[in-house]
Amino acid sequence: MRYFVLCADYDGTIAHHGKVSDDVVAALKRVSASGRKLILVTGRVVDELTENFPELGVFDLVVAENGALIYNPKTREETLLAEAPPAAFVKALRKRGVTDVNVGKAIVATWTPHDAEALEVIREMGLDLQIVFNKGAVMILPATVNKASGLTAALSSLGLSAHNAVGVGDAENDHAFLSMCECSVAVSNALDVVKDRADYVSKGDHGIGVIELIDKLVEDDLNGVGKKLTRHSVLLGHDEAEAEVCLPAYGLSLMFAGSSGSGKSSAATGFLERLAEKGYQFCIIDPEGDYVEFSNAVALGGK
Repeated sequence: MRYFVLCADYDGTIAHHGKVSDDVVAALKRVSASGRKLILVTGRVVDELTENFPELGVFDLVVAENGALIYNPKTREETLLAEAPPAAFVKALRKRGVTDVNVGKAIVATWTPHDAEALEVIREMGLDLQIVFNKGAVMILPATVNKASGLTAALSSLGLSAHNAVGVGDAENDHAFLSMCECSVAVSNALDVVKDRADYVSKGDHGIGVIELIDKLVEDDLNGVGKKLTRHSVLLGHDEAEAEVCLPAYGLSLMFAGSSGSGKSSAATGFLERLAEKGYQFCIIDPEGDYVEFSNAVALGGK
């Protein structure tokens, strides 16, 4: 199995007009039944989710507030990953007439065109905050927080890597976490810029597109999509025309052979170093002990 976890956005992805259909919930349960984990990655605050999505417990973890908080639906435990903006910031927004403000544990959210007022307040108060857009929504967060930083923490708590993950989303704030997942998927209603950067675009929109993805995931571990993941290819070397020769990072058995002094060890070391740089794990069968000192490998046994 290549993909051990499905990471999904909420609004515009599994949810349509804020609601998740029974068919989508059933599909998500099939993911769990296949032995995989589920992580919801959303800009929403937890209270909104629990109110609008009674089946939230189908997810193993929720990355809420656009990466600022991790929530366990089964234990109801919350782990805050960022500090909340000062109360004076929210007060200053409201003083400028921004009345539609939603305040979470670390996020402050409103709607366009109030990003202008938010930016003014950030500048005047000298705060290290960023503005993140989610279609019409405007989210204000600490500068280092996004869906990727939150998902990284969630995956770590499950003992998983981004290389184990397939992500699906629809909006500009999904770029960060989709790009870190081994396979990125955009539902057909996604923004064009999201679809352009995705590894796969579903034929269906919203939850229908997610069900389409889940069918492929459960059926054959996205085997058909894997051929398109050239962004993960590992450089082996260059041919006679100086064009790059790359190999897929997954599902490949590779033998380096040649006479003594032919350079096969150097070629193998270079390939393994590039594999390690991308964060992949590998196993070296090394009967002669040539890779005992390899910095990215754990040696088992010895002469």
